Amino acid sequence: MPRDNAGPDFIEALARGLDVLKCFGSRRVPMSLTDIATATGLARPTARRIVLTLEHLGYVRSTSGGVVLTPRVLELGMAYTLSTGLWEVAYPHLSDLVTHTNQAASVAQLDGSDILYVARVEVPKVVSVRVDVGTRFPAASTALGKVLLASLDADDLRTALTTPTRSAITPHRRKTTDELETELREIRARGWASTDEEVAAGIRSVAAPLRDGDGRTIAAVNITAITAEVSHPHLIDELLPLLLRTASAISRDYELIHSTPQRVITPRLTTAAARQ
Repeated sequence: MPRDNAGPDFIEALARGLDVLKCFGSRRVPMSLTDIATATGLARPTARRIVLTLEHLGYVRSTSGGVVLTPRVLELGMAYTLSTGLWEVAYPHLSDLVTHTNQAASVAQLDGSDILYVARVEVPKVVSVRVDVGTRFPAASTALGKVLLASLDADDLRTALTTPTRSAITPHRRKTTDELETELREIRARGWASTDEEVAAGIRSVAAPLRDGDGRTIAAVNITAITAEVSHPHLIDELLPLLLRTASAISRDYELIHSTPQRVITPRLTTAAARQ
């Protein structure tokens, strides 16, 4: 049946195909057709036809254990990231930041009540935090998210915080509404945010806004550290200044490429999607 409030031009088959792709979420194991049908609310024969179509297009693969996504799915997310120019602009600066701090760095944007990672540079370590481009975290529990929430006006902030999360992450520690509002006021005043074991035990982070040429916050950049390696004072006193300089450099370059007419960008994909 057509979806509520869908107009006559709404393509239900396309919506169902996207539902199938999204139902995999953060699952690391193959899904059976029954699993997919249950997760999407589709009839099993319908789910089967969609899976076969997606497999023909190269977005999923059937294995002996069930259906899995292929790296080609990254093309869908990277198309957005590359269209904004954020990946191209941020990546070299993130790489330099990681080299100087020996900590992972990321760029994220706000999507409802979640943050969505759009760029990430890792550090090879025995103990690390697994975050991929496209990962969602609840915004109110992350430094990246608090920077982005602090940039919103009252109406947009209220809408963001009342939007149901689509993240599979349960925060380690939550703050009350009053505590969050107080913290967001402080973040607006000082221009950066930090968290200490809020989204996950053993993780602390500091983040700063990325702005366009008009001063609007378009994304946020952070450094993530393991608490056993980096103390909170060291994070703020030593690593935050490097992060702020990186945020300024990314914002400057972003404004530069968007103010240059008829720019041509050649994507530099380093993910497996580029090899599909």
